[in-house]
Amino acid sequence: MIKEDSNLIGVKEIARRANVSIATVDRVLHKRGGVAAKTKQRIEEIIKEMDYKPNMLAKRLASKKIYRFAVLIPEESKETEYWKLPLDGIKLALEEEGIFGVEVTYYLFDLDDRNSFTEQGKKILATPIDAVIIAPSFITEAMEFSKTCMEKKIKFVFINSDIPLITPLSYIGPDLYQSGRMAGNIAHYLIKDKGVLVLNISKELDATYHLVKKTEGFESYLREKDSITQIHKLTLNQTDYESVSLELEKFLQYNEVDLIFVTNSRVFVVAEYIKEKGLPIKLIGYDYLESNLKFLEDGEIDFLISQQPVKQGYIAMQTLYNYFITSEDVMKIQHMPIDVLTKENYKYYKL
Repeated sequence: MIKEDSNLIGVKEIARRANVSIATVDRVLHKRGGVAAKTKQRIEEIIKEMDYKPNMLAKRLASKKIYRFAVLIPEESKETEYWKLPLDGIKLALEEEGIFGVEVTYYLFDLDDRNSFTEQGKKILATPIDAVIIAPSFITEAMEFSKTCMEKKIKFVFINSDIPLITPLSYIGPDLYQSGRMAGNIAHYLIKDKGVLVLNISKELDATYHLVKKTEGFESYLREKDSITQIHKLTLNQTDYESVSLELEKFLQYNEVDLIFVTNSRVFVVAEYIKEKGLPIKLIGYDYLESNLKFLEDGEIDFLISQQPVKQGYIAMQTLYNYFITSEDVMKIQHMPIDVLTKENYKYYKL
């Protein structure tokens, strides 16, 4: 006697209860369209009643297809542990989803060296690959790599920031412009009668598109509020504490500011300077990192903006899983919440 697949039995039962064909149920399960709205609603209600879940494991084992994914993101550095977080999210998705038939290889580049991005990209393209999760930290290099992926029909998703003129399978990350506007909104209530400093700290600043978009959003909000506050902008290409403190010392000799807005996760460097000098300057920056949280707790950092980096990595891997294995539709843009953390609420925050 031939034993019928339990997955098929489930589909048959759904079809029987809804009084439709198995093909119609299959269309709804795989979101292929072509089903009347009322029929689709009825089938979805039955699926929920039955708590039916397709046996994806059996399907994957039967196909024997191996999908190969690459991850191209910065490595964790001595100066910031930020990039460990999306990597944790990617690994968490692999564990929780129980993804079978997938091989994932990690290619980590130096965030302060654009050549390392190019070299790691070459390694990826030299291997058989189906898809890549990319943190496009360097615009020119990321554009070239993405174009080559498109030519080779390799799917890719962006995390943390996007880049102009390139359309990935999906973008998972913050709305950079609105993130900057959020910082502007907060700053608006903190500014008194002095200026504001927008501080970019990055060795490869010309490549960091996301810092530019945040700055644009920040300035636009203050302009809309008709703020008469002078907005200073300072770019520091040396990111160590000694270099940053020296440049801040020079700047503050000739300029007075109520607030400093640091456009990335290196806000802790500025917080250390403010603490050391005992300055009454408000400070806004980015990211839920241990190095930032201690200054948030002590009051040197007033607000941290976080965009769920662990979840970004998790959703990126889940997106590839859905596209290649479950054949589900993929959202082109998956924006993360723009969360504002203070010393009162950060302990309850979930990445």
